[in-house]
Amino acid sequence: MQRGYGETPMSAVTRPAVLCALSESESFAAAVGRQAQVRRVAIEERAFEGGEFKLRPLDSVRGRTVLLLQCLAGTPQASVAERLIRLLFLAYGLRDAGAECRIALLPYLTFARKDRRTQPRDPINTRYVAELIESAGIDRVITLDVHNPAALDNSFRIPVDHLSALPMMVDHIGQRFPGEELVVLSPDIGGVKRAQIFRELLEARLGHPVDLGFL
Repeated sequence: MQRGYGETPMSAVTRPAVLCALSESESFAAAVGRQAQVRRVAIEERAFEGGEFKLRPLDSVRGRTVLLLQCLAGTPQASVAERLIRLLFLAYGLRDAGAECRIALLPYLTFARKDRRTQPRDPINTRYVAELIESAGIDRVITLDVHNPAALDNSFRIPVDHLSALPMMVDHIGQRFPGEELVVLSPDIGGVKRAQIFRELLEARLGHPVDLGFL
C-alpha cells in the first residue's frame, strides 16, 4: 500500500525506542534500561594512540528512536570535555547509521553555569554547548535540574525537557526525618530560589515549618 502525504512511516511507528550509552555512563544506563524496560544497544568503543577513538552501534538503529544517555559531569576517569566530545561523535554516528530520532538524556548538563555575560567579551558557554548538540543532529534534550532554566530555554533551538528531582528528594528526606527540625541551605545567593522551592515542598510534605539559609 502506498503511503500518503503526511503519514508516518510504519518503521517509525512499530519499532520501539532503544537506549545506548558510553562506557563512562554504562552502569547508570543499565539501571535506567531495567527500570524503563527499554532495550539497550551495545556500543563498540575502540581507543587508538594519542587519545583518538571509534564508536559504533553493534545493532541496527535504522528507523528507530535512540535514547543517548550520557552524564557530562567530569570524573578522574573522563573529563567534561572528553564526555562531551564522545557524546557528539556518537550522535553523529547514530545519524549516519539511519536513526530516525536521537534524544539525549543528560542528567547533568555541563557548562550550564556560565549562561550570561558578566564582563566584557565573556563567553556564553551554555549557548555554545547547545549549538554543538544541535549540530550533531540531536533532536531533543532531556536534562535534570540545570543551573538556570530560563537560560536553558533561550540557548536551544530544539525541544528541551527540563526535569526536577526535587519532589523525589522531598519524599526521600520526608521518610528519613519525619519529625526532625530541618534547615534547607543554599550554597550561594544564586541558589536561593531553588532552595526556597525545595523548602516549600518539604514543609508541605512534613506538615511543619522548615528553615531556610544561604552561604
